[in-house]
Amino acid sequence: MRRIFSGVQPTGNLHLGNYLGAIRNWVHLQQDYEDCLFCVVDLHAITVWQDPTQLRASTREVAAAMIAAGIDTEKSIIFNQSQVPAHAELAWIFNCVARMGWLNRMTQFKEKAGKNKENASVGLFAYPNLMAADILAYKGTHVPVGDDQKQHLELARDIAQKFNNDFGVDFFPVVEPLIFGEATRVMSLRDGSKKMSKSDPSDQSRITMTDDADAIAKKVRKAKTDPDALPTSKDGFEGRPEAANLMGIYAALSGQDLAQVIQDHGGHQFSQFKQDLADLMVDKLQPITTEMRRLADDPGYIDGVLKRGAEKARALSEPIMAEVHDIVGFLRP
Repeated sequence: MRRIFSGVQPTGNLHLGNYLGAIRNWVHLQQDYEDCLFCVVDLHAITVWQDPTQLRASTREVAAAMIAAGIDTEKSIIFNQSQVPAHAELAWIFNCVARMGWLNRMTQFKEKAGKNKENASVGLFAYPNLMAADILAYKGTHVPVGDDQKQHLELARDIAQKFNNDFGVDFFPVVEPLIFGEATRVMSLRDGSKKMSKSDPSDQSRITMTDDADAIAKKVRKAKTDPDALPTSKDGFEGRPEAANLMGIYAALSGQDLAQVIQDHGGHQFSQFKQDLADLMVDKLQPITTEMRRLADDPGYIDGVLKRGAEKARALSEPIMAEVHDIVGFLRP
């Protein structure tokens, strides 16, 4: 059995990086895999404080983006994490399997906590254990991940193997990563060395999934570049992160490989390329944005999709958790 699991946080300002790095790939995956679960990971979101009203709105926004982008709610399971108790329950069990030393090596915690490590939540520190539980509560076998999540997926593999070894079972699968092509890591429009982020204080740093055509054109036009012409080979990207980012985005949106984009646009000035890129973004994103807005006007429909998805997810996770209880030695009714 091959089962896909992946998730995205509902922290507002869903952007181009979320679409190209995750949601668009999920749409493709559902054509090749019979068993796909796509989760709005609201438990992960609260590792830092969230306004409750905004969290609910952002959860619906992410679900709307999935549907608008082309995820089939009949073929795939869309749900929010907190509606399925197995995630939190298995995360606690994995808290007792994973080692402190493993978590101390997680670079993303160090980046997010910064100098305020002592004030960070326990949830932020143990985040990778919950991520492992997200996948393994369904015995997920394949997970599409970006570069920034590969370390967490390696930890999920370690946890699965240690659980199996501790209890002398061959129960949890060793999860395989799925890494995709161009622009799996979309960078900021204001600084090509930093990842495009919802938390960046500058709205000009990202293309959001709710931007209209004028906003997209303006942001692309103002995107940071350098004075030289576009590179004519991949070697020309060295020391030019903005050129690499913009051409990578073009490749991803157009469905071309980066070599073809370099061949077509290398040597040209940024001004013309930016216009071409903006036109391409509008062409690809505006139908999704329009559908997201339509869905936003019908929150009852979104809630219904999430409820039905959670019911399907619980039906998959409950027998697995019953076996986990038996393996660990918990008494059950």
